[in-house]
Amino acid sequence: MHPLVRDALREGTLRLTEAGVPSPAHDARVLLVTALETSAPLVLVDEVPASFRETFAALLERRCAREPLQQILGETGFRRLTLRVKPGVFIPRPETEIAIDVVHEFAAGGESVSVAADLCTGSGTLACALADEFPQASIYAVEVAADAAALARENLELTAPGRTWQVLQADVSDPRLTSQIPTCDVVVANPPYIPAGMVPREEEVLRWDPERALYGGGEDGLDVPREVARLAAKLLREGGLFVMEHADVQGAATQAMLREEMPGAFTDVKTRLDLAGRERFLVARRTANGQF
Repeated sequence: MHPLVRDALREGTLRLTEAGVPSPAHDARVLLVTALETSAPLVLVDEVPASFRETFAALLERRCAREPLQQILGETGFRRLTLRVKPGVFIPRPETEIAIDVVHEFAAGGESVSVAADLCTGSGTLACALADEFPQASIYAVEVAADAAALARENLELTAPGRTWQVLQADVSDPRLTSQIPTCDVVVANPPYIPAGMVPREEEVLRWDPERALYGGGEDGLDVPREVARLAAKLLREGGLFVMEHADVQGAATQAMLREEMPGAFTDVKTRLDLAGRERFLVARRTANGQF
């Protein structure tokens, strides 16, 4: 390894460790690759740009301040896509990918996925994955924040060219959405759901993610998820699939929400675990009837 690169990797890892960054060696390596402007393995780097030291120092300073790595890079991976990331918009999380796995299982059972909606889409994360992996489907994404809706359109334009999609800037409680979105086979959502008294521990979340994308409203954090579920019930066809991410302490509460507040609207109500074995997704199927 080039001596300058080796020294920078060691120094960067040490500084990020001291700053409390959870994955210092990984992040230092990623920032090094960015500063070197290379896609080659670090051991194969023979020359470094003249601006390397200055560029790496600036990137390192931002990460030591606990600015999210994805935001520093301006992008993040989600399934087989690369999505753009911008300040003020919620950063996609890998655990959310499981929602798309559930949709694939639904389709594998012989169900049609011709129309799908992503409620509280943020940067367009789930909408982009649906458009990419279900190219035959028309995708409708709903987002209340103007900056997030704009980024969702940008990501869909970049990652799903030629697909049929639309981003609607609206609150999920807006009654006009039922006339703007056709009957859906699938509705997915990763809404804000953090309860009022639960403060995120990660500095990257607490300091950089917008509060509107974190806190779901009400003591239980489920005010927005309730509206999501009500809209899903109105949009879905009989037998249609509803998948909604939630906090790992809200599995029982979200199931009860469907059964008690929208009686008869959903069946096969269950909680899906994430890869760490935590309860993270409400999964249900729409019935023919039911109040909501």
